[in-house]
Amino acid sequence: MMNPQQWCKLAYWEMAQRVGPLYPVELPSVNVFGDIPFGDGLCLKTLALHSFSPPDPVCRTRCKIGLGVTLSREDDGIWVYNRSENPVFVNSLTLEDPESPSPTKVPAEHCLCVFDPIKAAYQNFGWNFTNCYGPVDPNSVRISFVKGWGRHYSRQEITSCPCWLEILLAPCR
Repeated sequence: MMNPQQWCKLAYWEMAQRVGPLYPVELPSVNVFGDIPFGDGLCLKTLALHSFSPPDPVCRTRCKIGLGVTLSREDDGIWVYNRSENPVFVNSLTLEDPESPSPTKVPAEHCLCVFDPIKAAYQNFGWNFTNCYGPVDPNSVRISFVKGWGRHYSRQEITSCPCWLEILLAPCR
């Protein structure tokens, strides 16, 4: 259950394992970063203290997250700004082609509207989910740090990506 002030909760994953507790977000924006001194927001290194002996790909990817991303709730939707030196890959029902779900690459120092509530309200009910792996939550956004997934990548599912973030949006009311 979400607090009425929260617009989302963040879940950090390493491969198919959720790491640490959910992180509630009430402020209009939040930084999610690997490890920076005096950072303000969600520090993935701190959450990773809950992860016991992660595989090498996870350790290598964690080191590349750096400044990570800023998530921002704006009047026109949810935006991600990639502050990292490496790309991030984003999956959202309002970004993808319903016949061919695949993530959108966001290069370093670029931003993208990753969730458009108006588009979601008008389009998500008629989409074909048969090509999706696992359950589909129309109110979530998935972001993989550094590594992509899908038909153009060696990793077919996001749960094969070393480090990724799930944004669990509060349902529109």
